[in-house]
Amino acid sequence: MSIKLSQLSKPQKNIQVLSLDGPESVRLMEMGITPGTSLDVVKTAPLGFPIEIKIRGYSLSLRKAEADCVILKQ
Repeated sequence: MSIKLSQLSKPQKNIQVLSLDGPESVRLMEMGITPGTSLDVVKTAPLGFPIEIKIRGYSLSLRKAEADCVILKQ
């Protein structure tokens, strides 16, 4: 089953990136979000965005448009 990163609303650990789709995908790959990489959702803002994730040992905050491009395996 797959889900977009933007659809997650609470912290979760060890989620695997399945694929990237959309106009922001090249930029996300340059930031280290690549298919097969595991990430942790650390926090979400009160209204849902930005989302703070931890990937490859560093923290990263993503906007809604960026989070919509990340498809996760659940």
